[in-house]
Amino acid sequence: MIKTISLRFGTVSSRRHQSSLATCLAVLLILLLSELVNGQAGGHTLFGDIKVDDSQTNDLSPLSLQVLLYSEDRRLLNQQTIPSNGRYRFVDLRDGRYELAVEVDNVEVARVRVIVSAPFKTDFRQDLEFQWRDKSASARAEVVSAADLYNRSNANADLFRRATQASEKKKFVEAILLLRHIVQTDPKDFPAWTELGTMYFIQKNFDEAENGFTEALKRNPDYAVALISLGRVRIVRKNFNGAIDALSQAVRVQPTLPQANYFLGEAYLQAKLGSKAVPFLYEAIKLDPAGMAEAHLRLAALYNARDMKDKAAAEYEAFLKQRPDYADRKKLEQYIAANRK
Repeated sequence: MIKTISLRFGTVSSRRHQSSLATCLAVLLILLLSELVNGQAGGHTLFGDIKVDDSQTNDLSPLSLQVLLYSEDRRLLNQQTIPSNGRYRFVDLRDGRYELAVEVDNVEVARVRVIVSAPFKTDFRQDLEFQWRDKSASARAEVVSAADLYNRSNANADLFRRATQASEKKKFVEAILLLRHIVQTDPKDFPAWTELGTMYFIQKNFDEAENGFTEALKRNPDYAVALISLGRVRIVRKNFNGAIDALSQAVRVQPTLPQANYFLGEAYLQAKLGSKAVPFLYEAIKLDPAGMAEAHLRLAALYNARDMKDKAAAEYEAFLKQRPDYADRKKLEQYIAANRK
């Protein structure tokens, strides 16, 4: 049977992009200076390598694997058959939370949750490594599930599916009613609380949005999606210290999430703590150079305000490498020419 020995997650950015930043990992957008706009990122790609180590067995490793992509409410969205030690790829995904499952001979051997969300169209990578071991035919495969995977009743799973469909059609009032019914019947459903907060955020009802994210975190204090969403709400509401608290926890929980690092840096900037913002903005760039390219603009603005124009010019130059079709490219090039050392 197959046993998962490591699950590695990272993001690899594409050059495709949109003009605004996501306000919630699910469906929201927020502009750099805390201006809220409605919208939803999409067009992402989820891909990864699946490696099978058969060095510890005399049996042949499987010739092929089935990779299945599910929505958070467990609807099968797509599936692919790939060779052992092959690569899967699912394209044109909207911001959201997905479940990635792997099957061998119709037996599920792994399942992991993947967060797909970025300010711009981005490639997300989820690699899986398995070890093929000799076991009796009756042995059960071990199933890997994400710590934040929530098992709903059939009735609530149907409601969540309908709420997701309603939100996709921008029927946010309908989605709110469905999600409120879920959390009333099952207050422990932290993903539903998070999604409820997201729907309120879209409607700019920030009180209810913050309440939704806070309720989610009461049930799962380390739920990174809710932590980042709460931080973004607080940035919009100019509660920068509160945003720093939430986003700092998000970085502690999942330090490799570029969004967590970017928005923590943004919160520090808004709190006029630029020196604390810098390392997090650079970390966001390191984790996702193209998707977080706007961090270069935030750093450039900070350096320019401090009369460190050579550093600002370097940040503008780095930004243009990622965004060669930037609308104000000529202005940035003039600044770079005038201030580059």
